[in-house]
Amino acid sequence: MEFIDYYKVLGVSEKASGKEIKTAYRKLARKYHPDLNPDNPEAERKFKQVNEAHEVLSDPEKRKKYDQYGKDWQHAEEFEKARASRQQAGGYGQYTYSSGPESDFSDFFESMFGGFSSGRSQRGRGFRGQDFNASLDLDLREVYQTHKRTLTVGDRNIRITIPAGIEDGQTIRIKGYGGPGINGGPSGDLYITFHLTNSTSFRRKGANLYKTVELPLTTAVLGGELTVDTFDGKAKLKVKPLTQNNTRVKLKGKGFPVYKKEGQFGDLHITYQVSLPRELTAEQKKLFESLRTTNL
Repeated sequence: MEFIDYYKVLGVSEKASGKEIKTAYRKLARKYHPDLNPDNPEAERKFKQVNEAHEVLSDPEKRKKYDQYGKDWQHAEEFEKARASRQQAGGYGQYTYSSGPESDFSDFFESMFGGFSSGRSQRGRGFRGQDFNASLDLDLREVYQTHKRTLTVGDRNIRITIPAGIEDGQTIRIKGYGGPGINGGPSGDLYITFHLTNSTSFRRKGANLYKTVELPLTTAVLGGELTVDTFDGKAKLKVKPLTQNNTRVKLKGKGFPVYKKEGQFGDLHITYQVSLPRELTAEQKKLFESLRTTNL
């Protein structure tokens, strides 16, 4: 198996912080994303390498294993078990490792544990396949409802269900859709990280939404009704007389879906921004002049 320097793939140093790794990954994932590079095998290859590098280096435990064992990091537990067993046995006499054509490990594994014989060969032992990492860019409106989508990962089309209310940066696991197992071992998993953009006038915080709406001066003073946009429609609000600027009202259940809780929604928080008229007629100006004399 060819060694891939994950740090070099992401263009970061071996001492890079988790934040630096994440930033580099997002930049390169967008650059080589298949949607932006159709029919470009080289971009697809680099996109896979970038995802693979991020999958390992963004996980502190996996990164530690990678730094110690290189490309054989996935077999770190096997190495440690073999090492412990060898030490308990007091030498090399009771174990074997096959380095023939059917071997699933690199020369690195053989250099650590090769050359000792046993009546029980490791050759037939199965190992779990590699996990895959992918990213998916969506708009906030696309995750307001649960929906299905088909993704192409490697040479496979995978139809997944995207739950309503998913968060920006959230990762979900699709079991068994990673790399194939070794020697009959189980397949790895597919991890999909979601990156959300917001093209709406709402701000989202968890399942709650926030929006600022203009309130006409006359309505603020005298009270009345105001129609506001919600995320999926409109709502009529009753405005109390003498409503002050920056007054906040809450529309219960008009927020964003709660993740994986069907039928549950957060709240919509409305902040009133009292709007002043940009120009006045002579009659309106006269009315305001009369109000000024009453010290209002």
